[in-house]
Amino acid sequence: MRLRSAIAVVCMVGVLFAPMRAGAALFGEFTLQDEMKMGREFEVLVKSTMPIIEDPVVRDYAQGIVDRIVKTLPPQPYKFPTNVVLHNSLNAFAAPGGFVFVFSGLIMHLNHESELAGVLAHEIAHVTQRHIAGRIERGRVISLASLLGMVAGVAAGLAGGGSNAGGAAMMGSMAASSSAMLKYSRLDEDDADRFGIRYLVDAGYNPKGLGGAFEVLKSQNWGGGSSIPTYLSTHPDLNARLASLRADLQSMPAELKNRKEEDGRFHRVQALLWARHGDPAHAEQIFAKGGDKNPVSLMGRAMLAARQNRIKDAEGFFNAALKLAPDDALILREAAIFEYTKGGDIGRARRYLEKSLRLYPGDYYGLFFYARILDDSGDRAGAQQRYRDVLKYVPEDSEIHTYYGRSLGASSRLSEGYLHLAYAALYANNQRRAEGWLDKAKTSARTQEEKAAIKEYEKKAAERAKIMKEAR
Repeated sequence: MRLRSAIAVVCMVGVLFAPMRAGAALFGEFTLQDEMKMGREFEVLVKSTMPIIEDPVVRDYAQGIVDRIVKTLPPQPYKFPTNVVLHNSLNAFAAPGGFVFVFSGLIMHLNHESELAGVLAHEIAHVTQRHIAGRIERGRVISLASLLGMVAGVAAGLAGGGSNAGGAAMMGSMAASSSAMLKYSRLDEDDADRFGIRYLVDAGYNPKGLGGAFEVLKSQNWGGGSSIPTYLSTHPDLNARLASLRADLQSMPAELKNRKEEDGRFHRVQALLWARHGDPAHAEQIFAKGGDKNPVSLMGRAMLAARQNRIKDAEGFFNAALKLAPDDALILREAAIFEYTKGGDIGRARRYLEKSLRLYPGDYYGLFFYARILDDSGDRAGAQQRYRDVLKYVPEDSEIHTYYGRSLGASSRLSEGYLHLAYAALYANNQRRAEGWLDKAKTSARTQEEKAAIKEYEKKAAERAKIMKEAR
């Protein structure tokens, strides 16, 4: 399963809108329904232009932290779905309708789960306290079209390797919009810090987490390595805010400040991200600290060796990791993927995946590779059932549709196969190819079910085209 889309877009576009209370009617008719619609459209755009990490080990982890925080809040009209964007920027943002996005760089560079939870609590507080809704009330409404134009502008800048082009494109798209709308006010930031700490404590985390995250952000020069324009910074005055957070901590009881950090799962997700996406030299230094008795560190070293095509080293590290942790679902999965993709023992890869999926049935990333193994072995029906199961979790993943479509075609289910190849092209933003596969699906359609599936595709394609048109 690949990461969706080609361009790593880093921007704070989510700060332009924050969800409003149910029943809010700004400028007369901006209802909760309107906001949720905007949020869903914005999510489509983000997922079409940003590479999203679809690994459930990472995605479920981030969602779990958000759910843990939201669970302590009064009833909310939003579900706060959470996605992890592949980029080294140390940031997170909440979009219209309560959609939450966190960048992989933030997870990779923090020290504790409480720090990650602190940042997410801060962003959730911007939502619950209606900060952007208040700014809209005092100013003007920025349309989805201008918001999408700003995303495209920043994307162009990053694709070009710098901020100037993106900044110019964005300022052009903003037209008469006030540049002040790009930033939360200092009062809003203080408010989000204050509520964020409260949410953090209520969720059972160490309240030092938010301040700890700010310390890391400060040391990393806020978003280091990205080419985001400085005027897009949404979290100003870290020094002053750190001082305020330290003062707040002083008044808290010792039992809160001394809460134990529970970082086991955090370090596992960190290791996975560094092994798969991090700079190899830096990642190697991180994993070396774990020594030869830490199975997750050994897994990380194995994945790094595989990335560098050091097959024998990878085999040795995976064997050592599995010897220490033979029932670790993640290590089993990664060892299986290594065996399969590097042309190793396919029977062993299958056994590893079967065991991993028994331990973690919801791992649709592992299930995708299991489906491919079945496909390669000639078990088309078994593979296709697994592809369908994976698509229940990630219905817009172009790579899943590609493999499923090919498998259907190999089973002489031509119309269905072509249609899923059309979906693959649609979600990869290749309209011409999507239209070509759709024509083939129509030509091959024989049954009412096949014709109905084509109509469903056309409906989804039209909805998506409307959203993407607004971005141009």
